[in-house]
Amino acid sequence: MKTNSRSLRRGTMAAAVAAALAVGLTGCVQPPVEAAPIIAAATKEEIAGTDLSKLTLTERAVERLDLQTVAVTVGAGGLEVSYGALIYTSEGDTWVYTNPEPLVYIRAQVVVERIDGDTVRLSAGPAAGTKIVTVGAAELYGAEFDAAH
Repeated sequence: MKTNSRSLRRGTMAAAVAAALAVGLTGCVQPPVEAAPIIAAATKEEIAGTDLSKLTLTERAVERLDLQTVAVTVGAGGLEVSYGALIYTSEGDTWVYTNPEPLVYIRAQVVVERIDGDTVRLSAGPAAGTKIVTVGAAELYGAEFDAAH
C-alpha cells in the first residue's frame, strides 16, 4: 500500500492541532466557584387533619408568577368566581386557591353549579369576600403537588 506524503502531513498536522487545542482548553478551565445557596420559592406545610397544604411563597415568587387575586362575590345566583380561578383534578373535582394572608395560599374545594362565560356560579365554596387566585392557580397546584419532578 502506497502512502501519500501529503495525507501523512495532514494527519500529523491534525494531530498537532488537536493536541494544542486540548492543552489550550485545559488552561482555560477555572476552579469551581461555590454556588449560591438555593432559596426555596415556596414552602409547603401540611394542614393537620386535612389533605390540604399551606403554601407560603416569597415576594419574588409571587411577582414572577404574576399571581393575581380577587374576592369571591355574591351574584343573583349565589357565590361567583372567575373561570380562571378554577383548578380541575384528574378525578373531576374543582378547586380554587384562597389567599388568606399575604404570600399564603390554600386550596379550597368548590362545587360548580354552572358556568356563564367567564363567571362561575358556585353552590359551595369559600365565603363571599374571600380572596382567591385568578391568575397563577395552576402554578400553585404544581408547587403543592411538586409537579416539576
